[in-house]
Amino acid sequence: MWPGVLPLLVLLAVLLHPSRCTQIKVNFREKEKQVLDNILGPGRYDARIRPSGENGTDGPTNVKVNIFLRSISKIDDYNMEYSVQLTFREQWLDERLRFNDFGGRLKYLTLTEANRVWMPDLFFSNEKEGHFHNIIMPNVYIRIFPNGSVLYSIRISLTLSCPMNLKLYPLDRQICSLRMASYGWTTDDLVFLWKEGDPVQVVKNLHLPRFTLEKFLTDYCNSKTNTGEYSCLKVDLMFKREFSYYLIQIYIPCCMLVIVSWVSFWLDQSAVPARVSLGVTTLLTMATQTSGINASLPPVSYTKAIDVWTGVCLTFVFGALLEFALVNYASRSDMHSDNIKKQFAPEMEHSSSIDPSSELLEPDGSANFAMKPLVRHPEDSMSMDKLQQCEIHMQPRKKNCCRSWLSKFPTRSKRIDVISRIFFPIVFALFNLVYWSTYLFREEEGNE
Repeated sequence: MWPGVLPLLVLLAVLLHPSRCTQIKVNFREKEKQVLDNILGPGRYDARIRPSGENGTDGPTNVKVNIFLRSISKIDDYNMEYSVQLTFREQWLDERLRFNDFGGRLKYLTLTEANRVWMPDLFFSNEKEGHFHNIIMPNVYIRIFPNGSVLYSIRISLTLSCPMNLKLYPLDRQICSLRMASYGWTTDDLVFLWKEGDPVQVVKNLHLPRFTLEKFLTDYCNSKTNTGEYSCLKVDLMFKREFSYYLIQIYIPCCMLVIVSWVSFWLDQSAVPARVSLGVTTLLTMATQTSGINASLPPVSYTKAIDVWTGVCLTFVFGALLEFALVNYASRSDMHSDNIKKQFAPEMEHSSSIDPSSELLEPDGSANFAMKPLVRHPEDSMSMDKLQQCEIHMQPRKKNCCRSWLSKFPTRSKRIDVISRIFFPIVFALFNLVYWSTYLFREEEGNE
């Protein structure tokens, strides 16, 4: 036969018999079973014994950890907790699990039963609730690589505690931690380390309704107890509260209620039912708004930024109601003084109608003429000069612009309304200036 014909015939035979290739692959999968039986068979591997340290020493087993944040469902201010779903991964070296990779054909072995190999006793120290995912199959796997490296991955959902400082609420930033520690193995036997290069990953389209995840920081938090020192890892998630929601739902409605209470200053003072109903309605609405805000927050011992805002707004609404009470009292005083003037008006007219010259008549009707001296004594001239100076000092001073403007309103009740129309808006504007500058500046300080 010609040279080279035999290899072609072998190739055609392989192509014409695909079952032969399948048989080769099946046999290769059989090799994987044999490897698993060889390294994990009875009497060959004890999952109760931890792996040795680096280079086969008696040092602690190093476990590298990384997590992937899939979602953050809620951040509860009242219970001070947050819920997160994540993929948790651990990787360590167990030299007892080394196997032959058959020239790179066996990249890794896959297990779904975690109890067949040694596992680190990691737990989440600030966990309140948690559960695994078993739909459709348990979301967990273990990969064993040829060099004995073990990768453990599982998807879990956790509800974790998050102590919050609400002094700047709702202009605050909160730091929620995720803490992972060893329960039984001390640092002499087990050490957790963050994986080098991107230890924490976050899904790109992470969406939170009222918060924004600004950044996250990884750190170590080893704890010492009377039983030893335990390795610990933590992730600090910094959340910024979205202010637009609170601006629309709280701040703008409160401003509108305060401004509506000022409408009472422009109503006539005789419109008692309208002014009273307006003041009481705005006061009750503001109180309901305040109680609704406090119902969604935990009862803390310190004053929050929202408490300052609602308290001052409630004070302004209550002040508008008290202003009408003062106006009503002043109007009654004005009416009382007008009645007194009307009573004394006829007597004053009668006294002004009397002839001044009658004062010069004697009781018997004879005229009495006072004779002025032709020569004045020096003492008399000095007394006249003093009298003129006193008259100069007794002249009324010129009125300033405010008094002259207020003099246009004859009654005190009207003056109180006019002053309130200017005083209340100016004070409320100054309060807004102080409030926003103070809390926004304190927020920047807290971030530093």
